[in-house]
Amino acid sequence: MKSILENRQALTYAVSQVAEVAGYLWQKGWAERNGGNITLNITEFVDDGIKSLPAISDVKQIGATLPYLKGCYFYCKGTNKRMRDLARWPMEHGSVIRILDDCASYVIIADHPVMPTSELPAHLSVHNRLIEKGSPYKASLHTHPIELIAMTHCKKFLEKDVATNLLWSMIPETKAFCPRGLGIIPYELPSSVKLAEATIEQLEDYDVAMWEKHGVFAVDVDIMAAFDQVDVLNKSALIYIAAKNMGFEPDGMSQEQMQEMTRAFNLPK
Repeated sequence: MKSILENRQALTYAVSQVAEVAGYLWQKGWAERNGGNITLNITEFVDDGIKSLPAISDVKQIGATLPYLKGCYFYCKGTNKRMRDLARWPMEHGSVIRILDDCASYVIIADHPVMPTSELPAHLSVHNRLIEKGSPYKASLHTHPIELIAMTHCKKFLEKDVATNLLWSMIPETKAFCPRGLGIIPYELPSSVKLAEATIEQLEDYDVAMWEKHGVFAVDVDIMAAFDQVDVLNKSALIYIAAKNMGFEPDGMSQEQMQEMTRAFNLPK
């Protein structure tokens, strides 16, 4: 069967970025077994040929009605699929779905009838909100960065903006490249409606949401940018933990130094 990627350079590039990021997640130890998920809004790459593709699955219910997703298309990592395999074979371990006109169901259209992640309702709910508010963000990423998760086992880092300010203070690039910081979500059952709702709420103010004792959820213009947000934050966590392992509490940048960064790079206050 001909792949949906054939003769579609822009779509191929977007999916190849997903595959590249999936490889990074595995290499970093952030994607054990089938851990983590990626969903990418590919509607901008859809041509008449894609629109005419027949369904290769039964109609599947999302579990929510998401009116801003009418007519949208998404590339989704498959359920129970491993990032290390998706990195090599993205169209065998992920699939393209079409949201139907009722905005409450979808069908798989390519390349194989790979069922999307079990967390699809949460991911699509986030994308629905992104479109609703006119955001340019098209990619959502859930992964398990080790050092950031470790920090959520300490209660003080679960207080509002405590972790954000600490991570910003470890290295200037964190403030520059993650200017909205890290939102904290107290523990909720994975794949639950409560977790999805809390994630949407935190993403109003932050680009990355931290799920206590679980992982992060990041959004950005493309999947590489979403990965970069998490990578920069986790680098700061590594610096903090390295200093602690050396036997001292790191000083961190002062508030004055971080304010200087904010002014110099015209960052959100």
